Amino acid sequence: MWYYILADLLVGVHFAFILFAGAGGLLLVRWPRLVYLHVPAVLWAVLVEWAGWICPLTPWENRLRWLAGQQGYEGDFIGHYLLSLIYPAGLTRSIQIGLGALVLVLNVSLYWYVFVKRRRE
Repeated sequence: MWYYILADLLVGVHFAFILFAGAGGLLLVRWPRLVYLHVPAVLWAVLVEWAGWICPLTPWENRLRWLAGQQGYEGDFIGHYLLSLIYPAGLTRSIQIGLGALVLVLNVSLYWYVFVKRRRE
């Protein structure tokens, strides 16, 4: 029972990290010091996507699911939980690179707004 709960909590943490890496730059408008947490999160997210790695949280979740008597899944978190809703064929290398680019472009734009444009005003 505990392994099942821990696996589900880990999914929540994983999803929260993805949201933070992808759009956490919006929080910088209110809390600029988050930059020290956000930049490493963005760099890690982009590196994982561009290198084609699987985030270490995914095998950890699968291990917890196995210990709970459930079946894990192959591939990565985004491919299993998110892209299966949008792209039924699954995660491809091109999509993975595109996701990394999207995270990078979104955050560079947010940083430009927060640290350049707002400072001018």
